[in-house]
Amino acid sequence: MKRRPLPVAAALAATAALLLTACGSGDDKSSGNDKTAGADQGSETPKESAEPSAAQAENKPDGVGVSLPKDMNLVFDWDKPKDKNEAAAMDDAANFVRAIYRGVYKRTSNDAAVTTYSTGDGLHYAKTQIDSRVDGGWTATGTRGHYQATTRSTPNGKSVEVAFCVDSSKFYGKEVKTEKILRSKPSIADFDYFKVVMVKFPTGDGLWQASKVFVEAKAEKCW
Repeated sequence: MKRRPLPVAAALAATAALLLTACGSGDDKSSGNDKTAGADQGSETPKESAEPSAAQAENKPDGVGVSLPKDMNLVFDWDKPKDKNEAAAMDDAANFVRAIYRGVYKRTSNDAAVTTYSTGDGLHYAKTQIDSRVDGGWTATGTRGHYQATTRSTPNGKSVEVAFCVDSSKFYGKEVKTEKILRSKPSIADFDYFKVVMVKFPTGDGLWQASKVFVEAKAEKCW
């Protein structure tokens, strides 16, 4: 369903009513060898592409771009739930992930996709992830898999927890200036478990925003 772009000034405060099981730090890996953020940006800017990174979403699902360079492949291998709200929240959780990497590709944490698909603590998380990569001169290239997704809603239907595994074993850090790809040997450190609390935008037509992000690093359940 086509949705109109919405301002973030009226975004909900990050007070989702979900009770989450214990997770690790909300910060992702943040070194030059990071495999969790960024997009290619070398001496020649790669062409953006809605495929395959945005294969399951329109190029501008909410009036903002979520497309990424061709050498950054974000794969969302999950089935949509039957519940309409949970399905919409899952779609926008994927767009939240894309928005973070688009922010690194664009070298700014103020990209429209970031401020559209996140609010409160979720927005802070996204900006922290992007700014750390930009400041460090890092981007990324390769394939990042997202799978084993589950959803659950609060009784009022205004919050949905989207949980999923991430495989970054084929997603490599890359230095922007030198274009050097920072490869590493695959290990459990490449597997994380995310829980993203999505909240429904109060006046939006089906828009959901990430309000909180919990990350369990080195997740054996995903390896």
